Amino acid sequence: MAEVERQHGLRVAICPVADRARYRTQLADSEVLWHLLDPVSDAVLEAAPALRLVQKIGVGVNTIDLESARRRGVAVCNMPGTNTQAVAEMTLLLILAALRRVARLDAATRAGEGWRLPAEVQDRYGEVRGRTVGLVGYGAVPGRLAPMLAAMGARVLFASRSPKPDAAGERRPLDALLRESDVVSLHLPLTAETKRLIDAAAIARMKPGAALVNTARGALVDEAALAEALARGHLGAAGLDVFEAEPVPADSPLLDLDNVVVTPHVAWLTQETMERSLAVAAENCRRLGANEPLLHRVV
Repeated sequence: MAEVERQHGLRVAICPVADRARYRTQLADSEVLWHLLDPVSDAVLEAAPALRLVQKIGVGVNTIDLESARRRGVAVCNMPGTNTQAVAEMTLLLILAALRRVARLDAATRAGEGWRLPAEVQDRYGEVRGRTVGLVGYGAVPGRLAPMLAAMGARVLFASRSPKPDAAGERRPLDALLRESDVVSLHLPLTAETKRLIDAAAIARMKPGAALVNTARGALVDEAALAEALARGHLGAAGLDVFEAEPVPADSPLLDLDNVVVTPHVAWLTQETMERSLAVAAENCRRLGANEPLLHRVV
């Protein structure tokens, strides 16, 4: 961060999420807020009278009160593309981990039971090749992921609002994609329309033994319905980087299931993503100071 300050002439204050008092103090005279996941509510914006820009480090802006920002004359920008490679790779990792039951294998090996797993567990290990992978949404991440899956021998389906002529896959309505896919991977923004899109009824339409992977937003999924389907065996596995409540509660039933592999909303987080992201954030600070059009302005 010191290098960013030196190169771009910025004064950057870093605040741990848990230090709310320090956060409020720093907000009081901040002109720009570089935002990760902690919600930027109307109250946050009110506490920052000098604020001119909320710069999302990432793509999704569902954690920012856009209407309040608009009303207060605060610009909001995101940075599409900076984390595409990282999220595509993590999605592939979770697909592989779900198919190979890595969570159970890891726990069993650590407990000295890895060489004594029952045959019914070993019989469920699977490969990507020959399987159908359904991508719900077809933006930048699925566009990067689909050719990887196709190169590995998967049949790729996708559901999207509009045709994608250059897509590496076959377009399907969501219901057909759920019925046909061995793995369903979610790649949608969280909106009123998509909240709990994958509910009990949608899960019931998925193939028995299918896997669900989510590196988008946790609230796309009805977590209680997902846990129930995994526990009774209708779904075979899940790979989850995101949850409806974050940090995920310790008593979440999903954490008790050995056919679920979980990560703490870090699909986007690599050294390379941060370098690309800070470059965009610093450039928008320069543009703000120079009264030039901002990159990727949402509000």
